[in-house]
Amino acid sequence: MESRFSHSLIEEQHPVLEGGAAMPPEKPQPMPAQDLRKLSKGFPRQSVNPNGVKSKVSRRLLVVGSASAISLFAIYEMLQVFSVASVTPLEYLVLALFAINFCWIALAFSGGVAGFINIMSRRFKPRSNTTEELLTDKVAVLMPTYNESPDRVFSAVETMAMRLVEYTKDTQEHQQFSWFILSDTTDPDIALAEEQAFWLLRKRVAGKVKVYYRRRRKNTARKSGNVADFCTRWAGHYESMLVLDADSLMQSHCILELAKRMQADPDAGLIQTIPYLVSGVTVLARLQQFAARFYGPVIGTGLAWWVQKEGNFWGHNAIIRVKAFVECAGLPTLKGKPPFGGHILSHDFVEAALIRRSGWSVKIAADLPGSFEECPPSMIDMAIRDRRWCQGNLQHSRILPTKGLHWINRLHLVTGIMSYLSSPFWLFLILFGLALALQAHYIRPEYFTDQFSLFPKWPVMDSDRALRLFYITMGILFAPKIFGSVLLLTDSKQCKQLGGRLKVSGSILLEIIISALIAPIMMFIHCGAVFSILSGQDSGWAPQRRDDGSLPWKDVLYRHRWHMILGIVLSYLAYLDSWILVAWLSPALLGLWIAVPLSMATASQKVGRWVKSKKLLATPEEIEPPQLILAAAQARKAYESSLAQIWHLPSLLERPELMELHMAIMDKLPTHIPGGQIEALDAIARVKVHEAQSQRQLLSVLDNKERSYVLGNPLLLQIMQKLPKEHADDDVISIC
Repeated sequence: MESRFSHSLIEEQHPVLEGGAAMPPEKPQPMPAQDLRKLSKGFPRQSVNPNGVKSKVSRRLLVVGSASAISLFAIYEMLQVFSVASVTPLEYLVLALFAINFCWIALAFSGGVAGFINIMSRRFKPRSNTTEELLTDKVAVLMPTYNESPDRVFSAVETMAMRLVEYTKDTQEHQQFSWFILSDTTDPDIALAEEQAFWLLRKRVAGKVKVYYRRRRKNTARKSGNVADFCTRWAGHYESMLVLDADSLMQSHCILELAKRMQADPDAGLIQTIPYLVSGVTVLARLQQFAARFYGPVIGTGLAWWVQKEGNFWGHNAIIRVKAFVECAGLPTLKGKPPFGGHILSHDFVEAALIRRSGWSVKIAADLPGSFEECPPSMIDMAIRDRRWCQGNLQHSRILPTKGLHWINRLHLVTGIMSYLSSPFWLFLILFGLALALQAHYIRPEYFTDQFSLFPKWPVMDSDRALRLFYITMGILFAPKIFGSVLLLTDSKQCKQLGGRLKVSGSILLEIIISALIAPIMMFIHCGAVFSILSGQDSGWAPQRRDDGSLPWKDVLYRHRWHMILGIVLSYLAYLDSWILVAWLSPALLGLWIAVPLSMATASQKVGRWVKSKKLLATPEEIEPPQLILAAAQARKAYESSLAQIWHLPSLLERPELMELHMAIMDKLPTHIPGGQIEALDAIARVKVHEAQSQRQLLSVLDNKERSYVLGNPLLLQIMQKLPKEHADDDVISIC
């Protein structure tokens, strides 16, 4: 069925004539893949400013040095716990796992201390975060999308662009920005909905801003390939590009300030913001929002303070200098097959490292508010996302030996790897700890015997020192939450906004309890992801759910069945030692026992609304939403209404005016290069189109992938248009 919107479009002025071509003229430039074994000629570049890419060594010594000192102390204490008698092989294993895990959390603790001090100091000495000079650089704002809801994506672009117009009405600096929706969508219905949404966007902005749209026919290298395609064809028109995600929103002052900072610093290659999470409707989404809003800045500010000009890139809500990106950040294809070979999956860390390797600075703008994104609504959605992230981060083990990387960038890569490997390390630590407890309980000590024993030496431990070390470890682990809570509770204005200190304390307690219940489930999810990757399984590329996280209870039970079983097994192993050990492990085991109801409750919008009604897990952006978020929500309703009925391929074939609009928006790259490699999808689609006897018969045999391919191929569409709508019975060729 055709949409009301499609008729109104045709009746009014032709959108192509009204808003110009779907994309600006191309300005091709090379983006060579970087050699990981050697630096390209001319790199690293000489900085324009004398200290343009230099960082203060003292900050590294404070953070990394203190983390190293704390780790050495804890490892020594653990060794002393076991050294009451001779240390057994099993105890050495526990010691090694403890050392790895403690070093990992000690660095976060030291960075958190730096972040806490910096945030606290801003209260007494506020600093200006505004650059005064007028923006003259041309900036491309990129919104990559992959099978996302078009109403969400296009309404966000419209809102940000139009609010920037209003914000800069006196200086007209909005004219320096061009807005691009770069689609990698493979679903043909969503692709056509995107086209409708684009023409609606053009109509609503009425020439006030420059907005463009392009859908790739083949999504090679996923998001990084999408951005690289833009860079090699159109980015030559611009000095910098602001890269967003499909769920990103940025306030006007943040957008403009990022562009001005990039313009003011000729050595800056990339500036990353720290996004706040917003618009969560489930308990899990609200939990992530609360943690990111009040604990996240402690870690992010501390990281920005000590890494300085060797910062990182998180894939979105960051501005990048085009010259630095195209000359230095072309990603190579790794030898071998996925999951460790092929295209680099988590491209952002690698791009930041390559930009810094070539002599540009990479900074984190921890002082710049107004950057927002959304988060997964359920544990299952988080698991799907983390499976992809886990593969990308483990793939970075192939990047670590890259010649010329700064040691801080190598540390970023190790941090990403450890964010997933830490889960199996913690699991092994728990299992070996249980083995030690069972060994002490069931194996009789024999010091002088000729009989064979798996544990020939009786383990004796210093229980008082072990308990003290446990408290120290928990303090180090929870320090960022403690720092964030102190900062929140000592901010009278913010506490009042969130309902008072009692309500805020309740939110902090609720976040700690739910996070503690979820933690062991996520540990096993990450363990499963790591083991599947090590066994050679690829993650694929699935679109994310953004709003509703609910699933039928049978599906939830299936997803969490092993978590509950493993919880019961661990409980039984602890029971074999004593009920006291079960009690000690119960905070970790409880989440596994109730994994299914916990998953359903935290993914429920109904429960989320109830928690919201009690002002629990509230954030300032929820109590007093920024006008940007309200405007985006209002604009989205308009898009939802207009896209209630969308174009379909039969509509294009029936109405030449619709086909004309579709052809106008289509990517202008040739669909097939003569003599080039023919892929299976291309060959199958061509055969089906050429052998079809009618449009109806052809539509019945094309699957979704083939429809998507045909939609991007003007020659095949023209052949389809010439086919009769139906075929007569005597036209059918029978084969005996």
